[in-house]
Parts: sequence; structure tokens; C-alpha cells
Amino acid sequence: MNEFGIATLSLGNWREHRLTPRLEAAAKAGYQWIDLFDECWAAYLEEHGLPGDQLWEPTPENLRVAGKLGDLVKSLGMRIACTQPLRKIEGVKDPEERRATLDLVAKRFPFMRAFDTDLVFMCANIRTDEGVTSDLKTVARDLAELGDMAAAYARKDGGRMLKIGYEGLSWATRNTWSASWEAVRFANRPNVGLIVDAFNVLAVEFADPYNPAGHGRIYPTLEESLDVLAGSMASLARTVPGDRIFFFQCGDAELVNPATFHPPTDPDTPALLPWSRNHRLYPLEQSLGGYMPVELVAAAVLATGYKGPMSLEVFNTSLNQPGNDVPIVHASRGIVSLQRMMEVARSLPRFWESQADEHQAISTVARRLRTSSQRL
Repeated sequence: MNEFGIATLSLGNWREHRLTPRLEAAAKAGYQWIDLFDECWAAYLEEHGLPGDQLWEPTPENLRVAGKLGDLVKSLGMRIACTQPLRKIEGVKDPEERRATLDLVAKRFPFMRAFDTDLVFMCANIRTDEGVTSDLKTVARDLAELGDMAAAYARKDGGRMLKIGYEGLSWATRNTWSASWEAVRFANRPNVGLIVDAFNVLAVEFADPYNPAGHGRIYPTLEESLDVLAGSMASLARTVPGDRIFFFQCGDAELVNPATFHPPTDPDTPALLPWSRNHRLYPLEQSLGGYMPVELVAAAVLATGYKGPMSLEVFNTSLNQPGNDVPIVHASRGIVSLQRMMEVARSLPRFWESQADEHQAISTVARRLRTSSQRL
């Protein structure tokens, strides 16, 4: 049975909520894994009188506080699953800039030991300037070198292997699970693996927040949109070994009204970013406007044989509100949603095995989604 996890930023914003009460709320709700966000770690350092803008400087003081945080999480009956996010890392063309960028990743390794975690992961590069490339050989080379750096660190200190995860962020150039998996396969390192984020998968392969239906990027009907997604997820289930998926993140999203929700006017802001940062929900929260077929992604990931955590990564304006009850309420909502998602995902027909099962699964998901909104 896959254990449940949650990202620290999905329990409350670091500006309004200290980390310790959020962790306590997660433990009380029944989570077993914590996904530690950089901003939350930086704020925890500042709580201890240390500069948050030097969060990965391996000073004795910083490492002492990192060990304290790791001990706190374990004392609550949980573990830190990973730290994230690394951004704008791979594909840098200039040799000196590339070296400096890869070395930024290595600065985390001592902290991973202090946190007692073995995974750090990065989002696919969103830079579009001439200084970067999404060329497969270049990206795979960078991932391979990062894997080698992590392995060398582990060999030197004798600890368990450190791992690098790679995620296809929905507004990156490599924005699909298959493009990320392609790079991981070509990197060909056992400690370099795939991160699957259901929201980012769905944001590319199903959703369109600027369409009143919420989907229909390519095809107008719900069944056609689900057919495209189910085909992709069947491919994931059939082709990705479960032990090469290093982490699975889940999240739904709100069906917004395009009459009042407009694309960003800043050309440097990705079109999906405002939706992603403000309107994510826990899986299957239909009563709050959730409309994404998260269960198709979850079922495919489980079909690979993935044994790791099912972890929540949700951003929403509700998490930015003050109040001691915010972490408690969100922790409870999240665990209920994870339990329901697992139940629904496991009950789906095995759509990756036959066309008949695929058609039945699509019909099942379509019926669920239609109960949440007539606009679908």
C-alpha cells in the first residue's frame, strides 16, 4: 500500500504559518511523508536566527538546524521524502555557467543527509533564451552528470544512494511525462528517475482553464479529451517501470470562469501559472470545483508497480490566509482526498490492457466529472 505524503506549502503558506505547526497538523492527520519546499526551509532557518537567503550554504549552523528539522519530522512519525524545487538547471550552454549551475545541486547533498532524505528533484527548464537548449542529448548528459555527482557523494560518505528526480513542468519546453522520461532513459543512471505530477500532466494533456469547459484544447467533447489522456496514461503504465518513478504528486484544480479569469498580460508569465499557483485543489474535490480526471493518472502510476508515496502538491489562495486552523483544515481535507483518490483509481477498469477496458474507464470517469458541473 502506498503511503501518503504532503508538500509543506500545501499545509499553509510560509509567510503566514510556521513550519512546526504545519508538520504537527500533517502528523495528526495521518501523513507519513513530507515534501520539503525551499521557501519553508528558508523560513525555518530564519526562525532560528539564520539567513534564509543562504539556505544551501553548508555551514555548521545551517546543518545543525537541518538536523533539528529532520529529527522533528521523525519525532512526529514522518519522514522527509525530498527537497524541491530545483529550477533552470539543465541545458545551459555556456560551460562556466553550466558548471556553476550543476554545482548548485551538489550544495544540497550535505543537507539531504542532515534531513535524512535521499531525493532532490528539479522541474524541467522554463528558460527560453539562447543560453539554454532542450536538446535531448544535452539534457540527458546533464542529468547523467548530476546522477554521477550524487553517486560520488554517497560513495564518499558511505551513506545510502542520493537520487535525482526530473519533472516535466507544464509550461516548460519538456512539459510532458514522456519528454521527461525520454531524458531520464537517455541519462541511463539508476539514481536518476522520473517525477510524475498529476496536475502538470493534466495541465498539458487534458485541461484548458481558458475554455469554459475546462478541457477541449484539441477536441471539443469530454469523451474525446479523456480518450487522448487515457491513451497517454496507458502508454505510461506499459512503458515506465515503477522503480524508475521516484515520486508521485497529486493535485486537482478548480474549473474557473474564463469571463473573469484571464490570461496574464505579462508576456514573461506563463499562461498556466496563475491557475497553477492559485486554483489547485486536493484530488477529487468536486464540491469546490475540482474537475480533473486525476484518477486516470493515479491508476496509471500504480499500474507501473510504483511503491512510493502518493503525495499532495497543491497551491491555492486559501493556503495564504492567516489563522491557526488553516494547516489543520487543509491537512484533513488532503488526507480525505487521497483516500478517496486511491479508492477510485484502484476501482477503474485496467484501461492500459485492452480497448474495451479503456472505453469503460473513460465512461466511468466522464460520469463522475459530469456530476460536478454541467459545463463539462
